[in-house]
Amino acid sequence: MKKIYCLRLMILPLLIYMFMVPTQAAEKQKIAQTGFQFLSVVSDARAAALGCAVNSLELGSSSLFFNPAGMANMKTLFDVTASDNRWIADIHHNTFSLAVNPKQGMWGVFGFSFQSVDYGDITGTLYANTPERFIDLEEKIKPTAYSFGFGYAKALSDKFSVGGQIHWVKQDFGDLVVHVNDTTLTKKAYSLSPLAYDFGTLFKTGIKSLVFSMSVRNFSEQVKYIEDGFQLPMVFTLGISFDLFDFITVPGPKQSAFLNIDARHDRSHAEQVLVGLEYKLMNILSLRTGYISNADETSMNYGLGVSLYKIEFDYAYTPYGIFKDVQRMTVRFAL
Repeated sequence: MKKIYCLRLMILPLLIYMFMVPTQAAEKQKIAQTGFQFLSVVSDARAAALGCAVNSLELGSSSLFFNPAGMANMKTLFDVTASDNRWIADIHHNTFSLAVNPKQGMWGVFGFSFQSVDYGDITGTLYANTPERFIDLEEKIKPTAYSFGFGYAKALSDKFSVGGQIHWVKQDFGDLVVHVNDTTLTKKAYSLSPLAYDFGTLFKTGIKSLVFSMSVRNFSEQVKYIEDGFQLPMVFTLGISFDLFDFITVPGPKQSAFLNIDARHDRSHAEQVLVGLEYKLMNILSLRTGYISNADETSMNYGLGVSLYKIEFDYAYTPYGIFKDVQRMTVRFAL
């Protein structure tokens, strides 16, 4: 009875926040307040299929993209993940992560993350006194975006873990042509490379599989493109995760059904509740679905994963309204 009472006390704050989210979203709309939005795009297929509700999950090196504390309890020597994301508007995202666990966690776990974006070629335009109010420039603009991160996580006890990451972020839109006056044109570099910081914690309650978590991502100073100042898309997340089979006994082979719930407070858009459900059979086949609240063009996500011989392949499919669909694929290897 005591454990059930403690469980209710821990879940209550998260439930209160979830019910407050629709009201807060209606009272205040936060639009176009941040830049470097590619940092908010999720490329990991497992996370995407779960509606990004993965703050309380231990994802190995992939935790560097969500909650760095999630790689603190790695059991393998190293973990490698590579993801391919066919994003909207023919934008192509790639991520790579590596985590190394020397001395079985005695020194903690060290990680490296990389993210890149290919926007394709864009035709440059210039304001002009024409019926269309612009003219096309002969040269093409090829914008790029990168992020290189170094992270560290450590389990301070068998229940509590912490982790952090510092990443160098670069976004380059090339040289833009601008007016100096009515007759003179010049070029200005449109590139920035700030530092961003992530921090997270993970708490295993000891009550069955119940886990609580907290993370802050993309914390940085204000940056400025020529005249306009803005901040990176910082997000604060509270999460909870537990196995539904903790409460029922199911005969047959080993299986689990983890329910994950995250409450997110973003700088650039309304608060969201993320819900993910992952059913796993014999640690081989995983079926996943996820829901995202307060999203304009998408809400439901779907995916699956297959794990054999220490290699896991994950796939996620997201219907994306007027942008049709988004497909993501991830390969993981641990040894």
